[in-house]
Order: sequence, then structure tokens, then C-alpha cells
Amino acid sequence: MAAVMAAALAVGGTLPSSAAQARGSDDVVQQGLDRLVHKDKYPAALAATVGRDGRTRNYTSGVADLRTGAKVPVDGQVRAGSNTKTFTAVVVLQLVGEGKVALDAPIERYLPNLVRGEGIDGRRITIRQLLQHTSGLPNYTNFLGDLTGKGRHTYVQPRTLLDVGLAHKALFAPGTSWSYSNTNYVLAGLLIEKVTSRPLAEQITKRVIDRIGLRHTYFPGVGDERIREAHPQGYFAAKPGGPLENITEMDPSWGWAAGQVISTPSDLNRFFAALFDGKLLRPAQLAQLRTTVKVPENAGMGPGVRYGLGVSSTPLSCGGLMWGHGGDIHGYATRPGVTDDGRAVTVAVTADAGPPTKQGPVDVEAVLDTALCKK
Repeated sequence: MAAVMAAALAVGGTLPSSAAQARGSDDVVQQGLDRLVHKDKYPAALAATVGRDGRTRNYTSGVADLRTGAKVPVDGQVRAGSNTKTFTAVVVLQLVGEGKVALDAPIERYLPNLVRGEGIDGRRITIRQLLQHTSGLPNYTNFLGDLTGKGRHTYVQPRTLLDVGLAHKALFAPGTSWSYSNTNYVLAGLLIEKVTSRPLAEQITKRVIDRIGLRHTYFPGVGDERIREAHPQGYFAAKPGGPLENITEMDPSWGWAAGQVISTPSDLNRFFAALFDGKLLRPAQLAQLRTTVKVPENAGMGPGVRYGLGVSSTPLSCGGLMWGHGGDIHGYATRPGVTDDGRAVTVAVTADAGPPTKQGPVDVEAVLDTALCKK
């Protein structure tokens, strides 16, 4: 999830000289995680991979807690941030497959008189454009203010998130450009609730999490600020190179349909593998999800990245594409990627999009490419 740049009271912390390793030091994925800890100064890095042989491997590096030096739990839970968008998109597309939502209908049909603002008209914005980030709606997280100090313990209702986004001028006419906006997915969540007459969390749990048996993935309930199972602590730096503050406990309601899910690296691998293996969507809706548009180079998502309906595709150095999404939320950054032939990797680090070093996010992406391309 796009991080909100806000001032934070930070506490100091230093990294230990050694990193806990789950596998041998000659493994290229382990080497990549160790670089994330030692070079890029992430407190912890975790990964789960599924190789060409179909075997699952787990990795850790660093420490789970800068204060105590505790070991990183293997396949520990993390806040998955904007990977939540893929869960939300899947539910919307399931409703499309059931004939309850029309992908190219305006959001106005389902949420009448709600989407209005300067240059904003729900009669001109389709469901597809919301899921694809081509609606032109402003990104509400750019305007929320403090989410790293006392503000991180504030519950925010979905309609408030929407109102914050719609209070600003449209970025462009619908369908004419591309811009990542969490506001799109708040509307997708409200659409799900309107069509099903049920809470979003219940629908994601029933239709996705329980359906494919994600045992360590959940949508936090109202007021649930903790991470339930074994997890590394999450940290926030107000700017690259700044001191790290422990920000593990927080109210994630400001992410809602765009960023609230908690998961593990191996569960995220299972989710994306099941999605692209056709276990969650009918063929027609899966084809729509995989239909991508170009992402502008200045969007900061990397060269050659394209965006579908709640998923992105990235070219691999060894050829072919990696499919996934990715998520940044205060305390954690996660990057999953799967290939059509069954390879999978998810890397998680315990600092968000305001990382310890500017190079960190690039190096995380490099670990994904290494993991998927190794022979």
C-alpha cells in the first residue's frame, strides 16, 4: 500500500552483527535475504519459495525484535498491505461470474449518487476502471495525515476514507490514463457489501481464505490492532536512513479493502498460485484479471510492469512473467510473485515504503527475480 509520509516519534535501534539463517549460506535466496538485512538494514527478512521441483522452502534473516534480538519466526505473519487488493478484486470478479455485477457497468448502478466530486462522476467510472486504477480518482492515503503516531490507533470507517479521496479533484478523465489509488478499492469493497448485503471481511474470508485453506491469513476485525500468530515486529522510518520505530500494533482500518489483510509468505504463495491456477475464478473472469494495461514509467513500479484487475505482471530476467501484487503498510513490505508453470516466491521485510535505505525496495525485487529464475 502506498505509504503515507507523516512525521513519527522514532526510537533508535541497531542491527546485530549476525543474521539467523534458515538454510545454508550457499543458497542464493538466503544470500539475498542476508543482503537485505546487512546492506539495506531491514531488521528482518522472510521468504517462502516453491521451486521448479514443487518443493516449498522457507528462509529467514535478521531478528524479529530489535530490542530483544529474538529469532525471526519461520513463515511468520506480516501485514500484507496492498496484496489485499487482489483478494478484493477476486471477490468482485466472482460476483461478475455469478451475474451479480457487470464489469463494464458504471459504479453508479450499484452505489447511486455516492461518487461525486470535482471532475468525478460515478456515472462515468466503470467497475473495471476501479480495479485497474484507470478511474482517475485521487488516492485517499495521500490526505489522511498522521498514521504513525497516535493516529495509528484511530479507527476509520470506509465511508470516511472514500470522503477523503472524493474531496479532491480528479486526476484525469476515466479511462484516459493510469494512477494507483487506494480509493478505487474502497469503492470495490463498498460494492461487494452492497451487492452481497454482507460485510467485506466475511466475503473475503468465505470466498477466498476458507475456500483454498489459507490457515494463517485473516482480515482483522474492528479494533483488532495486534497480529495474532508468531510474527516479527514491524518498524517505520520517517525517511530513508532515519531511526526505526516499532509500529507493529496499529488499527489497520485505514487500509480496509485496499490493505487490511494479515498473512504469511507461504499463504500468499498459495493464494496467488491458486488464483492463477483457476481455483478461485471462472476462465472468463480469470482472463479479464490477466488483461493488463501499461503502467507509466514514473509510477515507481519498475520497468515493464503492467497492471490487470488487482494484479500486476513483471518481466523476469530469465524470460516470462511474474504475476503478483505487493503491499507496503507501516511496519511491513511484502512482495509475492508466481509464474504460470508453478514457481512461486514471497519476500517480506519488516519496514515499509519508507525503508531504511533507498536501495532496499529494489533489492527486494531482485530477490524475487533470483528466486524464480534460479535453476
